[in-house]
Amino acid sequence: MSYKKKTWKEKLENDKDYPKILSFEPTFPCGKTLEKLGAKRGDSVVITPPIDVYEIMKKIPKGELITLNQICEILAKKYGSKFCCTLTTGIYITISANASVETGDFIPYWRTIKNNGELNEKYPGGLEKQKELLEKEDHILLKRGKKYFVKDFQNKLIDTSKFI
Repeated sequence: MSYKKKTWKEKLENDKDYPKILSFEPTFPCGKTLEKLGAKRGDSVVITPPIDVYEIMKKIPKGELITLNQICEILAKKYGSKFCCTLTTGIYITISANASVETGDFIPYWRTIKNNGELNEKYPGGLEKQKELLEKEDHILLKRGKKYFVKDFQNKLIDTSKFI
């Protein structure tokens, strides 16, 4: 029996019976991260379908940026939860970017950056492609070692209330 690898689009459209709202336990795979964000045992945590992340990412206008934590904030509010699973959301960010290129939709995935302003090496074309696309939109990038960061990214983050 051979296994057929799923396309990025198939991964994006696989809702796995989500959303699911769970009662937070520190043993969750995203437990340490959520504890840093203030989660306590019993708080509600939502795991959303991947398409929810895609829909947020495609709405980020030129000149603005969004982070993983902001996407989680939007999703938690959407589902009436206190927190959102950062691990699955991070995976869905990568799936969304790759599905976008695979299908030719080309959502502006490059405007989604890590929480500290760092670029995402897992995007299609890697760091160089994300760097190129952000520089075309007049973002200034700084190189630290092998990593790239958007200069003053905090001043360019989207107002998440636009989504709520």
